Amino acid sequence: MEYETQFPQPKYDCLLFDVDDTLYPLSSGLSAQCTRNIIEYMVNELDIDESKVKEMCAQLYRDYGTTLAGLRAFGYELDYDDYHSFIHGRLPYEYLKPDPVLRSLLHSLPIRKVIFSNANEAHVAEVLHRLGLEDCFDDVICFESLNPKNQITNPSTPKSSVMKYDNDSESGVVLPESPIVCKPFDNAYQQAFKIAKINPHKTLFFDDSIRNIQMSKLTGLSTVLVGSSQRKIGVDHALESIHNMREALPELWESVSKSLDVGLSQKIEVAVETPVEA
Repeated sequence: MEYETQFPQPKYDCLLFDVDDTLYPLSSGLSAQCTRNIIEYMVNELDIDESKVKEMCAQLYRDYGTTLAGLRAFGYELDYDDYHSFIHGRLPYEYLKPDPVLRSLLHSLPIRKVIFSNANEAHVAEVLHRLGLEDCFDDVICFESLNPKNQITNPSTPKSSVMKYDNDSESGVVLPESPIVCKPFDNAYQQAFKIAKINPHKTLFFDDSIRNIQMSKLTGLSTVLVGSSQRKIGVDHALESIHNMREALPELWESVSKSLDVGLSQKIEVAVETPVEA
């Protein structure tokens, strides 16, 4: 006798996570120190006027997603490894402590989980290590994934096109392109989907940046804004903390439970119905 095994199809087959200020709270102080390191780099290594650097740093971040992408767009030549070493290599990672609650939540979901960060590989690895989450993710997409060394200077590589709008006019001013691929630009998402073989229409994306969330929504991703309970345009779910996953997204656990229950009942049915020949 033949039996058709039909499992309920879960809504999501992948959970995509940002790292900084998403897997740990903004209140940790790590991001604030990162900004201070960027400003120090711009002053000491690039000789940018100290009186202008804070405003410039913030503007480049707003226009290009990362200050590094903005610096490259405006022609600053720098070594990416040296930059990341200066910015992230001196961070007080001791601010981060193991998070057994988050670890338990992630392990309780047998759904593929992928990291998607603009930061470099070493920083992502150190953060996951400090939080005790090294074995919770199936893949990592980071700066090096999006910007392979053999492609960064390749003129055929898709670039981030940036349009800046003037408050007094509806016309846009086109800013210089950056060779750096990073969130929140569409090419970063498309590249991430290709690298990790992600179907955006079956993926739930967690990020603390409303700009990243809103752009990701346009690519087909379902979205979760972390660090705020306020829903905005492009936000499907809003969590004050990543620890609120189970309360805010019970359907993730319900779909897993249903799949397990159906699988178990079908195994029992097959075992009972299968004739035994002595």
